Amino acid sequence: MQREENCFSIRLIFHHTGLYFYHFEIDGEVFGCGTLRRGTFSDTAADWQITVFDEEYETPEWFKGGVMYQIFPDRFFRGEGNYPLAEGKILRYDWGGLPSFRPNEMGKILNNDFFGGNLNGIREKLGYLKDLGVTVLYLNPIFEAYSNHRYDTGDYMKIDPLLGTEEDFDRLVKEAETLGIRIILDGVFNHTGDNSRYFNKYGKYDSLGAYQSKDSPYADWYIFHEYPMLYECWWGIDVLPEINEASASYQEFILGENGVIKHWLGHGIGGYRLDVADELPDFFVKDLREAVKSVDPDAILIGEVWEDASNKISYDVRREYLQGHELDSVMNYPLKDAIINFVRTGMTYILRETIAMLLDNYPKQTLDCLMNLLGSHDTPRILTVFGGESCDEREKMAVLRLSNEQRKKAKELVKMAAVLQYTLPGVPCVYYGDEAAMEGYQDPFCRGCFPWDGIDEELHGFYRTLGGIRNGPLKEVFATGNYREVFADTGCIVYMRKTEKMSVAVYVNRSTCEYSLHFDGTWKEVLSGELFPEKIAVHGNSYGILTKYYV
Repeated sequence: MQREENCFSIRLIFHHTGLYFYHFEIDGEVFGCGTLRRGTFSDTAADWQITVFDEEYETPEWFKGGVMYQIFPDRFFRGEGNYPLAEGKILRYDWGGLPSFRPNEMGKILNNDFFGGNLNGIREKLGYLKDLGVTVLYLNPIFEAYSNHRYDTGDYMKIDPLLGTEEDFDRLVKEAETLGIRIILDGVFNHTGDNSRYFNKYGKYDSLGAYQSKDSPYADWYIFHEYPMLYECWWGIDVLPEINEASASYQEFILGENGVIKHWLGHGIGGYRLDVADELPDFFVKDLREAVKSVDPDAILIGEVWEDASNKISYDVRREYLQGHELDSVMNYPLKDAIINFVRTGMTYILRETIAMLLDNYPKQTLDCLMNLLGSHDTPRILTVFGGESCDEREKMAVLRLSNEQRKKAKELVKMAAVLQYTLPGVPCVYYGDEAAMEGYQDPFCRGCFPWDGIDEELHGFYRTLGGIRNGPLKEVFATGNYREVFADTGCIVYMRKTEKMSVAVYVNRSTCEYSLHFDGTWKEVLSGELFPEKIAVHGNSYGILTKYYV
């Protein structure tokens, strides 16, 4: 290391992508990574991490600074058209009714009740989404499948008939694009359904499935231990047989010139979200990226990873996600959990630690594209998280509802969480209906029908305001602005997002303490529109988004 005026320094050149870890040893003592990534003298201190990525790694600019919106297609809106109902599916006419959740006589939950939400319904509500500030629409699976969640793919090349036709889909994509909204599809490539063209366990398809014959063209797509009854399946769920991604024919089917990836990109979609990305082999993710970018270098590729994606270990293997040849982004579950923890407890520590981790470990290109969520089809509704009681019994989950007082308090906490979600690095993703104050515990209760006749106008208006802020003159600072923590104590955090041309200050005070935030000149609090010369009083349990005001 080289001695300088106030420090020692060293310059390293890395010739390979990957993760590098380091600490310092000074006079026999270890100086390593402590709280908030700061240095500390301790034999138990962690190493710092350097994530070395390809110098040509780029992520889509169009995605940054936007607003995502996730839709569970069957439950959003039932639009025009009468579509065929396949055998074994139950069409319900009680929009807003309780999703079926009890197992059948065989002890299985079939997920075969449908409320009829479809692609035309989404298209008919594009104006609503545009008004909310949405720029990216992420759809849970839309391909033919037996279940209402459609993660049990039956045919990758066919829109589920209950959702509509390929023409309906093309119309949706085209009309969304005219409104500045791009559509991302759910790519479920780790498993298929047992009731599929490829496995065909029940003989419902006109194909020779892997379950039916070892001579099937799909035979090596699956791993059988005792043919045909015993096979690898996702998390032991036998209706979801796992894919052998090493199969050359499967790779060609998904990634080839006439494969699934390129086929739907040809319909004008903006990219894919990869289901259970940590269960897809590294080589497959890399080849998948290559297939996506060969058609549209500007398409986005987002992975479902629930932990720190920069150093995730899955099945005893250190995964490679963010080194320039894999994903553009991941679902930001660490930030989701940290925001919820802060808003519920009033303690900033975990939130600050999580932000420090993301800034330290993630490439800036990834950081600006992170999918910042507060809820999804796999988690309880955010309103229920903040207002409801803890519950792990499904029969109880089905009937529990927030009281008026609980809803009122929960909505205020949702607003506070949303301010963080919309202003921290990354792109906020709203789970359909959260802006309408939908309730619900875990799956399937978080997958209810959108309450078009009962939207909470107060909360909806707040989300509209946040969407307008991100789509307005401040878009650039939320798209690529650097993050800097200005102040934090136990229950209050103040931070800046800044580019060369503009600055935004955000404060969230979950405590009952009061603070005075001082600044040069006059700043505007953009949620209220109020002007503040030189300082603002930060009251207990409050939040604000400030920007320099120029006359």
